Amino acid sequence: MGYRYRWLWGWVLAALIGACTTPTPTAAPATATPVPIASPVPATAIATPLGPRELTLMTHDSFSVSEEVLREFEQRYNVRVQILKAGDAGAALNKAILAKGAPLADVFFGVDNTFFSRAIREDLFEPYRPQGIEEIPREFFLDPEYRLIPIDYGDVCLNYDKQYFREKNLKPPETLEDLIRPEYRGLLVVENPATSSPGLAFMLATIAHFGEERWLDFWRALKANDVKITEGWEDAYYKEFSGATGSPGTRPIVVSYATSPAAEVYFSEGKLTEPPTGNVLGKDACFRQIEFAGILKGAKNRDLAERWMDYMISLRFQEDIPLQMFVFPVHPKARLPEFFQKFAEVPPEPARLDPARIDANRERWIQEWTDVMLR
Repeated sequence: MGYRYRWLWGWVLAALIGACTTPTPTAAPATATPVPIASPVPATAIATPLGPRELTLMTHDSFSVSEEVLREFEQRYNVRVQILKAGDAGAALNKAILAKGAPLADVFFGVDNTFFSRAIREDLFEPYRPQGIEEIPREFFLDPEYRLIPIDYGDVCLNYDKQYFREKNLKPPETLEDLIRPEYRGLLVVENPATSSPGLAFMLATIAHFGEERWLDFWRALKANDVKITEGWEDAYYKEFSGATGSPGTRPIVVSYATSPAAEVYFSEGKLTEPPTGNVLGKDACFRQIEFAGILKGAKNRDLAERWMDYMISLRFQEDIPLQMFVFPVHPKARLPEFFQKFAEVPPEPARLDPARIDANRERWIQEWTDVMLR
């Protein structure tokens, strides 16, 4: 299911007042009634003699697709794709909800598992089982009715500055518990979960790890250990974190993404041969996000929307994802860029929470965090 950079992806969430997450996703129940697979619509059935039709994709500001991949779809179906970026993921979903019944687009991309339950509860999406869906591993599916289809995934993780820890002859933290030890005092910067996607994800990771009884005690201990809080990812990573290229920051541990170290290498344009940063990969120290797409109810161009959904899980689109949004494609046969294979890490035991549980407790958890950390 979102994680992102100033370069290509932002994943900074100001409106996280409607989120939900997930434990290990399970396959659709055997009792679920499958949605029939529609037959592909040939290009000639979509093209018109008056020129290209228009498909509107509503999404968050961090969405990106290469011109080549986008144009290939447009030429195949004689269509022009309009990409409607509607703010961060939370804001975009809120706008889709407000427009329910008269949708602003045909397809919505960007619902992740921290928003999943709310999106389903609002009844925004039409069922559709895309061509090739059987290739996607069942672990990524959360909806047996195929209203939301998994497209990509990534992990919010703690990054650390390798040089700092080498120079201080200090071992980097390995677990969440390590962060409250005295030797790590004043080293950590995190984002506010009320205004930031990675901030929310990290808060949820602590709830999953410590449970309802102890998670706030952990945050009280972080506060006593001089944790710094910013409103968003960019401030945390580029202003406070010492490991980001060009950053004036002094804090060597930050809440960011598991692909951040790989991104540092990629965007150095050959200046770096290995990441200057590392990930804390202990149990529940990272939080898995899966992003979904779906056809909006009342879409004006249902046939085109179905073709776009087919395209998003095709190998052509899936192999474009890593360098566009710095997350992993869900298609297991999608080839990854060489540097992605070498440097992008996948945490072995990411934290997960039931979407329904998040949906029921999200606002209370954020308020409790705020009461402890900001007052």
